[in-house]
Amino acid sequence: MRVLICPDKFAGTLSAVEAAEAVAEGWRAARPDDQVVVRPLSDGGPGFVDVLAAALGGTRLPVPTVDPMGRPVAAQVLVAGDTGYLESAQACGLHLLAPGERDPKTTTSYGLGVLVTAAVEAGVRRVVIGLGGSATNDAGAGMLAALGAAPLDTAGYALPYGGAALIAVAGLGGVPRLRGVELVAATDVDSPLTGPHGASAVFGPQKGASREDVALLDAALARFAGVLEKDLSTCPPGLAGLPGAGAAGGIGAAILACGGRCESGIGLVRRLSGLDAALDAADLVITGEGSFDAQSLRGKVAAGVAAAARDRGLPCVVLAGRVTAERSESAAAGIVEAHSLVDHFGDEEEAMARPAEGLRELAGRVARQWGS
Repeated sequence: MRVLICPDKFAGTLSAVEAAEAVAEGWRAARPDDQVVVRPLSDGGPGFVDVLAAALGGTRLPVPTVDPMGRPVAAQVLVAGDTGYLESAQACGLHLLAPGERDPKTTTSYGLGVLVTAAVEAGVRRVVIGLGGSATNDAGAGMLAALGAAPLDTAGYALPYGGAALIAVAGLGGVPRLRGVELVAATDVDSPLTGPHGASAVFGPQKGASREDVALLDAALARFAGVLEKDLSTCPPGLAGLPGAGAAGGIGAAILACGGRCESGIGLVRRLSGLDAALDAADLVITGEGSFDAQSLRGKVAAGVAAAARDRGLPCVVLAGRVTAERSESAAAGIVEAHSLVDHFGDEEEAMARPAEGLRELAGRVARQWGS
């Protein structure tokens, strides 16, 4: 049997690469004669660089930068050919903050701008930025500041970091220093920047925003969008309402304002990893993620993999840390089975503490079932 293993990350425990290898090890131990192909995946969030490095090779450049609170943090730029790949989560990720530190009124995307600068300095012609898992809601204002376009108040002074300060923005202190490099946002979030479906309303509460904070941030980002349209010749009209502008707390808007574009994160990874060719040659597909829930069936990696498998008449199995998605909805999405580490161990703490071991055991059990 030809088995394709293509999971997303298991957030908080395993990268997509680590999860894929654990599943592959378990399967090979149970059915050593099967042909096992590994294609770890990402939709642009945490793990994006690791997944692309596994697919493309290239060179990883270490870059010291700062986290959403301005503290030092280590990150990387992957250079492959004339393109630099980086992920916002390495500098802006929610996982970099303790729960009590989450405050999208003050967190900044400045560290991402440091990463973009490093990629530009490396001589690439294009920078692809994986967006997802961010702790920020500043519409990329911090990123732009690091690139030389700091938001200013009416007196011409630079504003403090964070989304809330943008309520007083009046202009920019320059233009982004990109040297003609193209920016591409890799994301599967198509939210606009503002409004009831925008960055502040939809994602702000996940980052620590209260109802009052959401209203303030939405107004601040609307004001900032107007400034970007006024001060950047590369900014498209109607920025606040464009699909993808709300990705990663509005970093999508900053990328669009720099003349960049949005591209499907999973689509890009699927193309660069050769997933379609691997699907064409498979008999069985295994995907997974940390929590397989109702959201997983609405545009996340597992849903994309299941749809591609279904189109080819292939069975798709999900291995996850936790499974709460309805069985009927999963079946309609093309998933024939879903197994969880929590059920396997009978305990959530054990599932979190021993995810690789659990995936090896779970994969072995599923392999024996499919081989019987």
